[in-house]
Amino acid sequence: MRNVINFNSGWQFSKTANEVPACLPNDWEAVDLPHTWNAIDGQDGGNDYYRGTCYYAKALERAQLPADGRIYLELRGANSSADVYLNGENLMHHDGGYSTWRVDLTDHLKDENLLVVAVDNAPNDRVYPQVADFTFYGGLYRDVNIICVNESHFDLDYYGGPGIKVTPEIKGSDAEVEIEVFVTNLKASAKIRYTVCDKEGNVIATVDSDETKVVIGIENVHLWHGRKDPYLYSAKAELLDGDVVIDNVVTRFGCRTFKIDPEQGFILNGELYPLRGVSRHQDRWGVGNALLPEHHEEDIDLIMEVGATTIRLAHYQHDQYFYDLCDEKGLVIWAEIPYISQHMPTGRENTISQMKELVTQNYNHPCIVVWGLSNEISMKGDKDPDLLENHRILNDLVHEMDKTRLTTIAAVSPCPIDSPYIQIPDVVSYNHYFGWYGGETDMNGPWFDKFHETHPNIPIGCSEYGCEALNWHTSNPMQGDYTEEYQSYYHEELIKQLFTRPFMWATHVWNMFDFGADARSEGGENGQNHKGLVTMDRKYKKDSFYAYKAWLSDEKFVHLCSKRYIDRVEDVTKVTVYSNMPEVELFANGVSLGKKTADDHFFYFDVPNVGETKLEAVAGEYKDESVIRKVDTFNEKYRLVEKNAIINWFEIDMPDGYFSINDKMGDIMKTVRGKMIFASIMASKMPKDKKAMGFDMGSMDDTMMSMLGSFTVLRLTGMMSMMNINFTKEELLDLNKKLNKIKKPKK
Repeated sequence: MRNVINFNSGWQFSKTANEVPACLPNDWEAVDLPHTWNAIDGQDGGNDYYRGTCYYAKALERAQLPADGRIYLELRGANSSADVYLNGENLMHHDGGYSTWRVDLTDHLKDENLLVVAVDNAPNDRVYPQVADFTFYGGLYRDVNIICVNESHFDLDYYGGPGIKVTPEIKGSDAEVEIEVFVTNLKASAKIRYTVCDKEGNVIATVDSDETKVVIGIENVHLWHGRKDPYLYSAKAELLDGDVVIDNVVTRFGCRTFKIDPEQGFILNGELYPLRGVSRHQDRWGVGNALLPEHHEEDIDLIMEVGATTIRLAHYQHDQYFYDLCDEKGLVIWAEIPYISQHMPTGRENTISQMKELVTQNYNHPCIVVWGLSNEISMKGDKDPDLLENHRILNDLVHEMDKTRLTTIAAVSPCPIDSPYIQIPDVVSYNHYFGWYGGETDMNGPWFDKFHETHPNIPIGCSEYGCEALNWHTSNPMQGDYTEEYQSYYHEELIKQLFTRPFMWATHVWNMFDFGADARSEGGENGQNHKGLVTMDRKYKKDSFYAYKAWLSDEKFVHLCSKRYIDRVEDVTKVTVYSNMPEVELFANGVSLGKKTADDHFFYFDVPNVGETKLEAVAGEYKDESVIRKVDTFNEKYRLVEKNAIINWFEIDMPDGYFSINDKMGDIMKTVRGKMIFASIMASKMPKDKKAMGFDMGSMDDTMMSMLGSFTVLRLTGMMSMMNINFTKEELLDLNKKLNKIKKPKK
């Protein structure tokens, strides 16, 4: 029988070794798996985390393993490339840091063995991802197992798959379940026993066959119906030699139908089932991507609490345990490979192998409905013939491997809606940040209306939208201030625009959790992307978390926003309450300020700000409390001070009635002198080919120009540093002086 032995403990690790050791080193660091060497330096900023080859070594005694059969090493995640050595001999190389792969050790084992895994996350031009806004943590960061099987066994070699493939088909009130198995060294006399059980483990049917594919019927099938009823069956295959079971595999599966309609959105089992949810990166503070089961469980619990019906698992294959949790909880999943940001002509084979692994290893999960081909891959243009061919190959490959699901892409904002790239997958989503990276929040809904009008037969969704928030606060939130209040405003507006357009097949907030992005230096805390609804350590739910909970969750609650914003200077301050109850009453020091109703679940109160005020929001039996306090001057601990900033807010002169670098580009460009100033600056700063970060700045459409126009000059020049277009403090102050001489037009 198959025996799976966890092999996580007792490894030796080195970041400084430069070759495979001949014997087990006693001066290396002792580690247990899962492990990453970038848990700290991959999320502290500076874009200087270690990327190179590190070594893991462990002794393996032959006597501890079965004497007969085959012995496999299973690695469930080694980022991003790895080589396995046994007693100095290189047995296998693998490219791709997010999938399961296995190595047959059997014929190379001695009595005493040294197993070494060399893991490499150094930059290259063939393995995705290479360019992306997240940290590529190196390490053996998921489980490693030893799998012992009979010479005749269910396959362990084909792209890390489970050796069993289950395809249910709904026929009226019944289902026909096709079970296909893949057997290595299948004997002519062998039999395979197939068993299907219900959720409670009761046997529905058992079939003995000498075929590797059978169909088993389920009468009055119990459908997997998302969060409402995530019912799971199980299928077991046993390999028999005579009456003896020599190997077995088990998988769970769900029976369901789905359709993505360009007018009605997502339809599950014939019912409208709006997909409104979040994206998830797997890492967390101080841990990196070396997660334990309890980390995955905490993540799924938080996503369930917010009320999401869908998750986009970005931007790579996630842990099998997390897909299992999604099956159990009824969350509808977008699964994708890390074909992201920058197309590499030398990386085509890697996109193919990673896609084969993703589909093969995850085929049986009912939670998955779409396979993602790529993310923002047209950053350097959408018409590259090699890029387009790569996508057509992937699209055809997925349809050949899986005839039950659809393909999708996450297109970046500047990608034209008439692009040939958009025509390749079955459904499309766009990553839009109008209201954060330029533009205004009210541009989002109309953009999707325009796409829907132009392509009425292409289902359209929003695969990313969001803005960053840390522990900064204000009563006058503005785009780019990184306050919790602006993030709340942004998501209130996006919820109302996106959730009220039923034709949108799915919407995914970017992101459920803050995540490591070591190249980032913004918001006052370097090394992270802070667009999460929850902090990276999972300790704090930002106010915007509760905005979604109010719209999506059936769990009754009331939430007072801006609890961390206590000191306020204004005489009357705005207080926001989120609740999914129909009515909220607000009390200030025990005195009612009135009751309010809100169809959009967002309740706003004007509160007199005198002395110290205890606020209490009441909705039915639910209550929440906070405190505000009147102060004479603004508390500077609430204001963002950027690390590594070259200019501070108090150094910028802003004479009344005149422009400054704190004004929006679009307003300044409406004046003749403003146009002349920026034409001169762009001529001196812009690359000769007019391309920055892959965007062709000379061929922006009206929407993108409007988006850029809504940036303040200061914020736009700061972001241009990511495009290697840099401004000194002296240049910015000189620019500010020039703008101070231009009168603002009268409104």
